[in-house]
Amino acid sequence: MRPKFSHIDLFAGCGGLSLGLEQAGFELALAVEKSPMAAETFYHNFIERITDQESFDRFASDATSVEEQAERGLVAKEVASLLGSRRILAGLKARDIDLVAGGPPCQGFSLAGRRNPDDIRNMLPWQFLQFVEAVCPKAVIIENVSGMSQDFKKHGKESPFDNLCIALAETGPGYCVQPVQLNAMHFGAPQNRPRVFLLGLRSDVAAAAGYVGSDNVWRSDYDQVGSILFRSRPLVAPQATHFGDDILTVKDAISDISANGYRRRSVISEYAQEMKSDLGWMPPRIRDGHASGKLKNHNTSKHSARVETRFRVYQYLRDARIHSRIMAVPKLEGASVSKRRALVLEALSGAPLPAIAPDRTTLAKDRHGLAELVMSLGTKKHSQRPLDWNAPSPTIVSMPDDFVHPEEPRTLTVREMARIQSFPDSFEFRAKETTGSLRRRFEVPQYTQVGNAVPPKLARAIGVSIRRALEAASNARSRKAS
Repeated sequence: MRPKFSHIDLFAGCGGLSLGLEQAGFELALAVEKSPMAAETFYHNFIERITDQESFDRFASDATSVEEQAERGLVAKEVASLLGSRRILAGLKARDIDLVAGGPPCQGFSLAGRRNPDDIRNMLPWQFLQFVEAVCPKAVIIENVSGMSQDFKKHGKESPFDNLCIALAETGPGYCVQPVQLNAMHFGAPQNRPRVFLLGLRSDVAAAAGYVGSDNVWRSDYDQVGSILFRSRPLVAPQATHFGDDILTVKDAISDISANGYRRRSVISEYAQEMKSDLGWMPPRIRDGHASGKLKNHNTSKHSARVETRFRVYQYLRDARIHSRIMAVPKLEGASVSKRRALVLEALSGAPLPAIAPDRTTLAKDRHGLAELVMSLGTKKHSQRPLDWNAPSPTIVSMPDDFVHPEEPRTLTVREMARIQSFPDSFEFRAKETTGSLRRRFEVPQYTQVGNAVPPKLARAIGVSIRRALEAASNARSRKAS
C-alpha cells in the first residue's frame, strides 16, 4: 500500500480539488473556505456528516477561533486569518506538508504589489504565496489562472499569468514551475472544460527528481497530437487518457437518471456505474455513516407551460441543426412583424415536419405553424441551450438555467450537473440550491458550488502526477543515501 501524502486546500470551495487529490493518494491536512455555504458542503463530506445544523453554524461562525477550526481540519474564514496565526503556520511547517493547492482569483495580479505591502495584503494570490512561503510545501498547485483564453504574452506587456509564474518560482526556497492547460474531457470527465494550472515542485525536490520546468505551456491534447515545444511530457503534467471516441458524453453521464431518480435499466455506462457506487474517496468516518439509496441533490425545477414549450423548441432546433438564435428574431428591433415572420420562415426552410420534441410532444404540423410558435415564444435571451446526448457537455457554469436537459423540458438538477463535473453520487451538496441575482455576490449555493469546482477526475489526474514526482524525488534521495 502506497503511503499517503498530505495536502492543504486553500480557497477550497465545496471540495472538488480535494476529492480528486484524495482519490490520488493525498490526505487532507487542512482546508480553508470563507463561504459558509461552500464550507458546509466541504465539512459534510470531508470532516464529518452534519446532523446538527446549529452546531455546524456555531463552528463556522466568527465566534470560533481560527485555531479551533484548524484543529477540526477546516477553517471557515479568510486565508488572511490563517496567516495571522503563527502557531498554526509553525505547526504546518513542522509537518513537512507535501502539497498546497488552491485557486485564488488572479485577475490583475502584478509583481508591483511586492513594493506596496497594503496591496500584498489585499490581493488573494499574494496571500496564497505568503502561505506557501510560510509552510514551504514540497509541491504547489494553483488552479484556474486568469489569461487562459488570451495570449499568455500580449503586446509585450506583463500579464497576470507571467507575473504569477515568476512570483511562485521565487517564493520561499524557490519552485520549479510548469504551466499546463488541461481539458477535463481528456481525463475522463464528460465535459469540454479547459483550464490553466501552475504546477510547482520545490527546488530541492525538483533537483532530486531530476526535473527542470519549462516556460512553455503544456496542453493536454499534446498527448495526442504532440508538440515541437516539448520532447516529452513534463514530469508534473498529468497524462491525458481520453481522445476521439473515448471522450465521454452527456449520455454516459446522466442517461441513467430521470426526473424521478435512478432509471431501472440493466445496462448503464461504466462512468455512471462508477458515479453510483464510488465510496472509496470518503474518509472512513464519513463512509461509516453514509446512507446509500435515494439520489441526493436531485430536485427538478418547476417550469411554466410556456417555458417547457420553449425548452422543447430548443431541443427540436438542436436536432434539426437550426441555431437557437432564431428565437431572438421575433424580438428584433427595427423590423416589422411581417419582416420578422418572414425571417423565421426562411430560417425554418428544410426543417423536419411535423415538428416533434424528444419527449414525443408535437410542436407543429407544418412550417407556418412552427413559425407562429417561434413568434409566440420569442425571447432576447437565447443563451440557453439543450445538451446533446452524444457529445460532452460544454463548460458547466454556476447558473442553473443556462443548460436544458437533452430530452426532458427542464433545466438540470444539482446532481446532474455534479455528474457532468465527475462528482460521485455519494458526495452530498449542502446549503440552499440557488439564490437571487443580487445575493450571488456573496452567497455560494449548491449550483454555484458545483459550477465553480475543479472536476474531481481532472484533480485526480493532477494529483497522481504530483504524487509520482514526489515519489521519484524520495526514491532518488533514498538511493543516494544508501
